[in-house]
Amino acid sequence: MKALEGLRVLDLGTFVAGPFCATILAEFGAEVIKVEPPGVGDSLRRFGTETDCGDTLMWLTESRNKKCVSLNLKDPKGQEMLRQLAASCDIVVENFRPGVIEKWGLDFDTLHALNPRTILVRISAYGQNGPSRLKPGFARVAHAFSGLSYLAGEPGRIPVTPGSTSLADYGSGMYGAIGALIALQAREKTGRGQCVDLALYESMFRVLDEMVPVYHKLGKVRERMGANAVNVAPHSHYRSRDGRWIAIACTNDKIFKRFASVMNQPELASEDRWGRVGPRVAAVDEVNQVVQEWVGMRNHDEVLALCDQGEVPASLLYSVADIFEDEQYQARENIRVMDSRAGEVAVPNVIPKLSETPGALEWLGEELGGHNDEIFRDVLGLSVAQIEALRVSGVI
Repeated sequence: MKALEGLRVLDLGTFVAGPFCATILAEFGAEVIKVEPPGVGDSLRRFGTETDCGDTLMWLTESRNKKCVSLNLKDPKGQEMLRQLAASCDIVVENFRPGVIEKWGLDFDTLHALNPRTILVRISAYGQNGPSRLKPGFARVAHAFSGLSYLAGEPGRIPVTPGSTSLADYGSGMYGAIGALIALQAREKTGRGQCVDLALYESMFRVLDEMVPVYHKLGKVRERMGANAVNVAPHSHYRSRDGRWIAIACTNDKIFKRFASVMNQPELASEDRWGRVGPRVAAVDEVNQVVQEWVGMRNHDEVLALCDQGEVPASLLYSVADIFEDEQYQARENIRVMDSRAGEVAVPNVIPKLSETPGALEWLGEELGGHNDEIFRDVLGLSVAQIEALRVSGVI
């Protein structure tokens, strides 16, 4: 059984945020119809590492389980077909600037007039209201505006992009999916759909722990801390004798006491030294120096073995090569190798794992317009001749 089987989703988005929201729904059984411009397709097809099939690995990975149709939304007939598709769907997802789908005659009021049960998920750079609502923006800008990039990097050095990945796109896609599922639950009670409005920066702003109340109460601006963490120590990255970086996280006094024993320096956790978190944070540089000296005298495997024995949270800083070799990733089946138009492609597997209605990967990103005949025939009821005429006229 698929948890979302029977739901139909219209994916109008581009690049990552909106489409990732739809991908999550597709992984758990929703029928997702991906709409793209005829001829050129979604920009994500050309973003990332190219493959022999003409589409990038990014497209193949992030457009999985979707049925692809092409539709010219500059053409009035294409706009009419879009409205018909949207009216047949439980959820419509878009991530354009405010006003774009309105030009296609698909504003929220129109959509609800067509089908009061349809849920509209809208993800844009700054949301549907406010003075910045019409400004463009991508993940890098969202990281900057949210306050996240300000915190990333070494003190006094250039702020960096966290992880060199589109974190805000993926985070907003997840929040978009959460919003859609909440709206579906509400629809069970009210019988009506609603609009889910999310700004790209908001998904990053929401996860900055206590930064907001600390500034409000104390006027304190958190600065870049490099590998260190606020409020706890030792909680950083340390280099082993053989050159590997290791993350060690002592998030409370009990863990630090165990770690002091692991280092064979139990006196460090005494009440008159660093047995409480306050003194450790106040002396974070000195604490880190002691830990670095201990780690630096040992190879990484010895450090990790000792931390495991002492129940001290620790891990290598993994590269993707390390991930492919790790037994935990293998046991959890976190990587799935799929056959695709580009041959075998390894992709991140579906999460979370559900015991009764697990998600699944059915296929990777399909070719442009690959499902035109199926969708326009089965959903819109068009004949073979009508579909061919639309193809010839450039509507699809």
